Amino acid sequence: MSAPSISEKSSGTDAARTADGSNSALQHNSDPEMPVQQAETGDEKSSLVSPDGGLAAWLVVLGAWCTSFCSFGWLNSIGVFQEYYQNDLLKQYSPSTVSWIVSLQIFFILGMGPVVGMIYDRYGTRWLLLVGTTLHILGVMMTSLGKEYYQILLAQGVCSAIGVSAIFQPAFTAVNGWFTTKRGLAFGVLVTGSSTGGVVLPIMVQHLIPRLGFGWAMRICGFTMLGLLIIANLTVRPFYPPRPQKMETAEMIKPLKELDFILVVLGAFFFCYGFFPPINYIQVGALDAGVNPNLSQYLIPILNAASLFGRLTTGIASDRLGAYNIFVVVCTLSGIWILTIWLTNTGAAATVIFAILFGYSSAAYVSLLPHLIMVISPKNFADIGWRTGIVFLAMAVGGFTTNPINGAIMENSGGWKGLKIFSGVFCLAGAFFVLLVRVRRVGFNLFVKI
Repeated sequence: MSAPSISEKSSGTDAARTADGSNSALQHNSDPEMPVQQAETGDEKSSLVSPDGGLAAWLVVLGAWCTSFCSFGWLNSIGVFQEYYQNDLLKQYSPSTVSWIVSLQIFFILGMGPVVGMIYDRYGTRWLLLVGTTLHILGVMMTSLGKEYYQILLAQGVCSAIGVSAIFQPAFTAVNGWFTTKRGLAFGVLVTGSSTGGVVLPIMVQHLIPRLGFGWAMRICGFTMLGLLIIANLTVRPFYPPRPQKMETAEMIKPLKELDFILVVLGAFFFCYGFFPPINYIQVGALDAGVNPNLSQYLIPILNAASLFGRLTTGIASDRLGAYNIFVVVCTLSGIWILTIWLTNTGAAATVIFAILFGYSSAAYVSLLPHLIMVISPKNFADIGWRTGIVFLAMAVGGFTTNPINGAIMENSGGWKGLKIFSGVFCLAGAFFVLLVRVRRVGFNLFVKI
């Protein structure tokens, strides 16, 4: 669907304003990958001004919501697969060996970030979404046929994960360009897709496996995601046109010379070590503590349902109070919930309360990260895909290594207590590095929006 023309009297958006403050009509460009372009007077250069809403923008959000459901919604379900593989399909293998499936999945989903980012900056979203959809659904379908460890590892841990990396990052990045003052709301809406997927997909899997078997449970999930990804392929496209040119080495290393960007990378990296243990192990830990299996199977959906409201409300709040302010507060709370509730209580009631509180607060980790990157990036957004990819690569390293580290902690003297302390401390560390960016930018004034 082509973006509509936008003028000063358009009902969809307000008049756009150029860099020097003058009003100018925005004319539609015929290339679907270059939806809106504005000619500057004098030097005949062109610049782009976000419409901050309108039908075309919200259709992009719809498509991105679908990719969120099929990517992070799928990733948020990994605790179910960890439990099923560990206790049933792959029970002959140790928990740490099984965890490599999940670790590889996280690594490829996030670790392909720089590659996907460069492709996005040069060519836009079309081919990334098409190839990603094909690989993701193929991987899920091949997993449904898997009987051996290596088959599951390659299908779910590699093929599907690479496909996911090619669908979620372009969609998230594309939404950035369509909004300015409403960006937090847009991201809050689109990332509810991951929470919805994290509720629907685990329940589907856990109810379909006893009735239809593991194979058909995976196939039904695959067909469900295929339908949503068709919508995404038809609606997601960037507002800012891609640059079909080679990125020079100096441009590639430029973000790594910016201290604020490095601090955001470190914050994302460290928080990753605290974010995944509750998602991966809350169900297994509850069963180990004697919680009724009929309740424990719903802990991951409960956590993801809470994160749905968390992502929406933190996104809206970030527009009013600032993304950095909200991120620091709720991510600090995530560490506190781990160290005060999950660490000290193992009963059913406490576990459910923790799932709700942690799900709500940790939701900002995914929903606000792209916003954090935008705030400290150049305003022309020429390398936004590359910058986002670097942050996702840092998260990939954390996601790839956290499961083996957690397994080693549990198999040695640390046990569940050690795993929970590890998780809580790293949540606090991640929030601290992002806090440093805020302090560098606006000092210690609590009432400054950033």
